[in-house]
Order: sequence, then structure tokens, then C-alpha cells
Amino acid sequence: MSLKYALLGFLNYADMTGYELKQHFDNSIQHFWNAKLSQIYPALSQMKKEGLLVMEVEYQEKRPNRKVYKITDAGREELKRWLEEPQEKHPLREPFLVQVFFGAHIEKERIIAIMRRQLEMCREQLAKYKHYKEHFREPAPVDVFVKDAVFWGLTLDAGIKYCMASVEWLEEAIVEVDGISP
Repeated sequence: MSLKYALLGFLNYADMTGYELKQHFDNSIQHFWNAKLSQIYPALSQMKKEGLLVMEVEYQEKRPNRKVYKITDAGREELKRWLEEPQEKHPLREPFLVQVFFGAHIEKERIIAIMRRQLEMCREQLAKYKHYKEHFREPAPVDVFVKDAVFWGLTLDAGIKYCMASVEWLEEAIVEVDGISP
């Protein structure tokens, strides 16, 4: 997925600054897609050139001026086109799995320690997702977002299931590696 479509999706809800867009990434889709400000601003600049958004400066007296990005009709059309198009499955890129793949080349205790740390991180992430889920089912803040909330919840469910599978696999893998003869 291109960063462009996530940005268009957020701007389709409301006009925002680059910083506000980053906050929306961090507070909503970070469990499956993240972005840094250093990626967001060049993407916004390119999208502006493509006519997918416009940028307006809001002048402020005692604070720095705000650059507010607004989606254009062409941006909405591009977002809709992309949303209706099937997406290819992207290959998994997980550095931890490269460590596991070559784990026979380090001491068993060391690879188990690495796996246990990964297990701890997965359990922490799972706990966060479950916490979000508990509070997520509360009424949507605005009636307009009730339908959106269903789809937001589906992505959260995917994150929970992914973490649960990772925890299960890691627990089994640690037992298996621990059983290897020296």
C-alpha cells in the first residue's frame, strides 16, 4: 500500500496538518501501517503536485502558521478507485524471523532469550489491542462514524488475531528449541 492512500483516507474525514495526520496514524492504523513525519511531508508535497489535495496556510499571530491539507475531488476519486481495487499480498519482512532462520549458529540459550523477548513484546501488543477493543465498542463519538467504526474494528480484530497466532507460535517454538540437544 502506498502512503498516499492512507493520507487520502484521513483527509477524506477532515482537513488536517501533517502533524495531525501523523497523530491519526499513531492513534488508529499503527498496528498495521505506520508512517514518519519525514515520509508524510514529501508524500503530501507529491500529492499536491498530482492535484489530489491542496494546501492552505492558516496564519496565526502568536504561533507558527499552520499548513492545512484538504482533499480535492480528484483525490476523492483516486481514493475511491484504489479502495475498490483488489490489493496484492505483500511479502512479510520480519527481521526477527531472519534471526530464527539462522538461530542454529548461536548458542541455544541466546536464541531462546531472543524468542522470549519477542514473545514478551507480542503479549504486550496483544494486551494493548485487547484494551483498545474493550473501549472501541463504546458508542462512536459522532453518528457519522458508526459505519466507519465497524471497519475500524475489523482491522483491530485482525491485529488481535495476528498477535494471538504469534504468541502461540512463539510458545511452541521456544519449547521446540529448548528440546534441541547441545
